[in-house]
Amino acid sequence: MTPATSQALNLDAAISAKRKFRSYGSFKACPIPFVPRVPSHWRVEKLKHVASVRFSSVDKKSEEDEAIVRLCNYTDVYNRDVILDDPDFMQATATVSEIKKFTLCKGDVLITKDSEEWNDIAVPAYVAQDLPGVLCGYHLALIRPNPTEIDGAFLSRAFAADGIRQQFHVAANGITRYGLPNHAIASALFPVPPLDEQRAIAAFLDRETAKIDALIDMKQRMITLLQEEQHSLICHVVTGEHSQSQSGTWSNLPIGKAIKLQRGFDITGAAHGEGKYPVISSGGLTGYCERPMVKGPGVIVGRKGTLGTVHYSDADYWPHDTTLWVKEFRGNNRRFVYYVLIQMNLKRFDVGAANPTVNRNHVHPTIIRWPDLETQRRIVAYLDLRMRQFDQLIERISVAIPKLIQLRAALISAAVAGHIEVRQNGKEAT
Repeated sequence: MTPATSQALNLDAAISAKRKFRSYGSFKACPIPFVPRVPSHWRVEKLKHVASVRFSSVDKKSEEDEAIVRLCNYTDVYNRDVILDDPDFMQATATVSEIKKFTLCKGDVLITKDSEEWNDIAVPAYVAQDLPGVLCGYHLALIRPNPTEIDGAFLSRAFAADGIRQQFHVAANGITRYGLPNHAIASALFPVPPLDEQRAIAAFLDRETAKIDALIDMKQRMITLLQEEQHSLICHVVTGEHSQSQSGTWSNLPIGKAIKLQRGFDITGAAHGEGKYPVISSGGLTGYCERPMVKGPGVIVGRKGTLGTVHYSDADYWPHDTTLWVKEFRGNNRRFVYYVLIQMNLKRFDVGAANPTVNRNHVHPTIIRWPDLETQRRIVAYLDLRMRQFDQLIERISVAIPKLIQLRAALISAAVAGHIEVRQNGKEAT
């Protein structure tokens, strides 16, 4: 076991172990529809009573008579918990009044107010430092807390908490695009503990979510390393550089002599979506149709879109126009061809500029090492076994990630609603 794997397992055990947090002694009913109770000494207030709500009017256009500014935009907020200065903030222009109204200050909270998905509404980010010259961009709301009433770091966590967030999901208007009116944000209800408790909750969540985030990041890096090892093993085996493939008869020949690649078909008019035969696009399975175009098993390569990806279909299938498919295997083992095309990294044959495309006429002349059929079968048996082992390990690591994400969300929701007391005897719990 590697040190990284051991550390990951230790972190898993630490976070998964049942932790006993002190509970508040008494509670009262909460008027927030999705939060049943809060500690009895907490207040519940409409947001407008503890903070101001401003909708940005600063768009991405630049006008000659306006001052140059930088914008913190939708994606900056959606992809971050905390906003710090970033040289990649978009440059735009704004009026003097817009600069005065929408410049970001330490303690501000930004939320998404418009989105194509209802559950992407009111995603928050906390502004952790004064950012002169950086303005709140369009499609965002700037929430400025009253510092005598509510702490910005706590408020940002409250926006992320289940129960509180549901108020905004319910209030969002739209069909193809959802949005929040100002009054729906300003009138939303929030728990308001004493300020010292707010700060303690924010510090507690910073510490605990950082541990979970570190574990999620470690697991994602482990998955990436395993996938890289998978690809490396395939490359070494199918080129004869591995001990499992150093016997047999090998020859050098153009890939176009061993197999023939063919462009996929337009799916228009094929009753796409209702049948039992898979439609394989460059990104993988994209639907089903009533009849197949090609007898399986088959090997399909991304021609446009997700370039160079290689897919294997056990069943009869329809190769989408965004793919190349192996029309002729010419007696070769089909799984071996699949592994060879993975090893070839066909993305490097991109001949498009504005429209990236893999051209089969550039792939066919490529010289590769090719073994006899018996060696192909032996290589396939070995690689199929090793790939299953890799996939099982990756799956075991992967299933923990959504559970950790759920744990993170549950911890935030519990702390913000007062179901965990993070102060003990007047001090922050550790």
